[in-house]
Amino acid sequence: MIERRPFSTLGSADHGWLNAKHHFSFAGYHDPRRMGWGALRVWNDDTIAPGTGFPPHPHSDMEIITYVREGAITHRDNLGNEGRTEAGDVQVMSAGSGITHSEYNLEPGTTRIFQIWIIPDEHGRPPSWGAKPFPRGDRAGKFVTLASGIKEDTDALPLRTDARVLGATLKAGESTTYVLGDGRHGYLVPAKGKVEVNGVSLDARDGAAIRNEPALRVTALEDAELVLVDAAA
Repeated sequence: MIERRPFSTLGSADHGWLNAKHHFSFAGYHDPRRMGWGALRVWNDDTIAPGTGFPPHPHSDMEIITYVREGAITHRDNLGNEGRTEAGDVQVMSAGSGITHSEYNLEPGTTRIFQIWIIPDEHGRPPSWGAKPFPRGDRAGKFVTLASGIKEDTDALPLRTDARVLGATLKAGESTTYVLGDGRHGYLVPAKGKVEVNGVSLDARDGAAIRNEPALRVTALEDAELVLVDAAA
């Protein structure tokens, strides 16, 4: 089953400095049919104006993944971590027992991110943060694991949940396959470009909620950049 969720149907909030689209219920947007997908709880498509951002605020017991699509985001937290994550790269914050952080666009231009929250397998562990570059060229024609709580994914940023976050870049006409596995929930969003997933067409920034599909065959109808979450039910 693949349910296309067109970009035009997503929840939205325009704060001036932040234009946010919500794939799932979040903040002032509530849709009882879109409360999450397996362990995946939040997927926000955020456009952040230059010189602005999210001031310090707390989180606990959530795996928060930031995929930078354009520009860069600068992170600071009360653990003393500070880092700048730029387009194509990923940061992971395991909020654990509690963390306070800020995320600012200190760049001269607009920053665009996907912010993905996944429910952890355990609560109350010490918080942590990390970031890693993932050159888009290394993902050419195939899915590469960016963050994962699955032990064999040693090159990925660590997650504390039975889930993977993957990225791929495909040229128009290229295809790649990902084996989802029994009982898993997939959620795929093209950051750019039009694609077809097991015969279902997706435009840029549409969502695809996927289950009971043993394998995903993704074909790019245009040059495309993809982000996929593979989560437990």
